[in-house]
Parts: sequence; structure tokens; C-alpha cells
Amino acid sequence: MRRWHRRALAVVAAGALTGAAVEVGPAAASAPTGEDGYTFAVIGDIPYGDAQIAAFPKVVAQINADPAVQWVDHLGDIKSGSTVCSDEYFQLIKADFDQFADPLVYTVGDNEWTDCHRPNNGGYNPLERLAKIRQVFFPQPGHTLGRQGARVLSQAGQGIPEDVRWERAGVAFAALHIVGSDNSLAPWTGNTAPTPEQTAEVLGRTAAVIQEIHETFAGARARHAKAVALLTQADMFDPTVPSPKFADYYGFQPIVAAIARESADFGGPVYLFNGDSHVYNSDNPLAAGSKWLSLYGIGQPVPNLSRITVDGSTTVNNYLRVTVHQHGPQVLTWTRVPFTS
Repeated sequence: MRRWHRRALAVVAAGALTGAAVEVGPAAASAPTGEDGYTFAVIGDIPYGDAQIAAFPKVVAQINADPAVQWVDHLGDIKSGSTVCSDEYFQLIKADFDQFADPLVYTVGDNEWTDCHRPNNGGYNPLERLAKIRQVFFPQPGHTLGRQGARVLSQAGQGIPEDVRWERAGVAFAALHIVGSDNSLAPWTGNTAPTPEQTAEVLGRTAAVIQEIHETFAGARARHAKAVALLTQADMFDPTVPSPKFADYYGFQPIVAAIARESADFGGPVYLFNGDSHVYNSDNPLAAGSKWLSLYGIGQPVPNLSRITVDGSTTVNNYLRVTVHQHGPQVLTWTRVPFTS
């Protein structure tokens, strides 16, 4: 069964190379380019637990008060993996998201749908929870969240409104729905393998993600972007796993292959922001000698791909402030800004 899923994912990867986009949004994101020192904030895997839930409005207010920040990205996991995936909780976090003064792009995580089959999450059907997430958090496809909404290109026409892309300050951005639990191929409670409907969802979403990757890079090349920035929940290169097994990562393989190919062809710097593993990290996951090259079957190193993991979970105490530079050796630089008490 797992071998069949791998073959199916390979077919998805090949088919996505020629797939036509069905998007909601303008021909280009309606944000001006050319600003010097454009800065955005990145958070993820927050809030976890009662204390963080209570304090999350203060986090929102602090980011709102940062005069440099003009955009916010949440990398998913709006709850811990051992709490209930209720409608009421989703509405609570959506209300918090609505208080961001700047445009907010929310990249969906696994804790809010993929893992909701767990008894301590409420024993939900994950696909029903995914539908609810899309209903609650993406009421206006092609528009960001936050009080000052901005237009983005969306895959809402394909039923995936959370996959969006935009350009700003000479950088091509894309938020991609890639989640932990082997990109949602980990069996649900009571099963030893993915169900047919589970597999169908993964194949469709993976094809859309790969299409979004190709079109993001195509747009970057056409408009001579300085860099590409990808945002996702899943850590596909978890440094805390000393000996990763392909059986636990095969759901990511066609996506990593697409990122590797496009990054190599792009030539400029590519930045991958993710959450999931909870501990800040900055590395080059497909550099020469990396264990991930052989695990994912990547034939050549990809030295221009940088990966940044944001802090998360119950010990998170900062947000990432990222600045786009119009001049100088680095297109993106970042710093961790401590939460105020």
C-alpha cells in the first residue's frame, strides 16, 4: 500500500509540471515593489496551551506596535497536538487574527486538522476539520486576513484557498499547505495505512503545492525577482531526527524535488520558512554532504536554498522579524524579537 502511495505521488509530481493554474486574485499582488527595508514578521506553532492562548492578544498587539513590520506570516499549528479541534477554538483564534493591523497570511498546520482524529483532539474526521478551517479562516479567497487586507493570488478555484502567492520588494513569496505527519499520510486512529479519501486529499493538495512552486518561480524569473521565499508548516528537514527514514518522509519527496529543481534553475537565493519542529534553526538543508539529499533522491546539492525554522510550542518567546534589502550582499536578514511580558 505504501509503495502504491509513493508511485501515486510521483505521478502527481510529473503531472503538476504541466498543470494549468486556476486562481482567484489579480494578475499581480497589489503591493508596491521597490521599498527599501521592507520588513515582515513570522510566527508559528502558537498559541499552545491556556497560558499562550490568554497571552496571544498581547503577541498580536506587540507585533502591531513594531513600526518596522508591514506584513505578518503565521506558519500554522494554531493549537497543540493534544487539544480539542473545536469550532469554538477556531473562532477564537480567527478573532485574534482579525486584530492584526497588517496583512496576515496564515499557512495551515497539521495540529488543526490532520491530527484531529486523535481521541484527545476530539476524534474528528480530519477532512471535515480541514473544510471547517477553510470556511473559518479563508472567507474571502484572494485576500489576506488582518485589518488591512491585501490581495494575493489564490488557488481557491481548485478548492485550496490557503495556497497563495504574492510579490513585494522584489521578492516572490508563496505560502504552501504542507503539513507534518508525513504531509498527512500518517494513518488515522484505528488504521494501519492511509484511507482512500485521506490519500486522495494528499495527492490533490500535493499537486496544487507543486504547481504553486513552479508558478512562483516562473513569476520570479519573468519579473527578475531578487529572491524567492516559501512559507510552510512542515519541517521537511528536521535536524532533531538523527537517522530519518524515508517511510516517515515520503509524502514530502515530490515537493522537495520540485523545490530543488526550481531553486537550482533560479540561481538567486531561495528562503524556506517553516515551523513544526519548534526550535529556531537556520541551515542549508540540501547542501553538499547533507543526509537529506540521498533520503529524498536529490542528485545535486542546492547551495542557494536556505531554511529558517521559527521557535514554537509552549516555550516560544519571540517572533522573527525579517527584512528585505534592496542593496547589499544579503536579500533577507532576520532577527528574533523577544515577547514583552
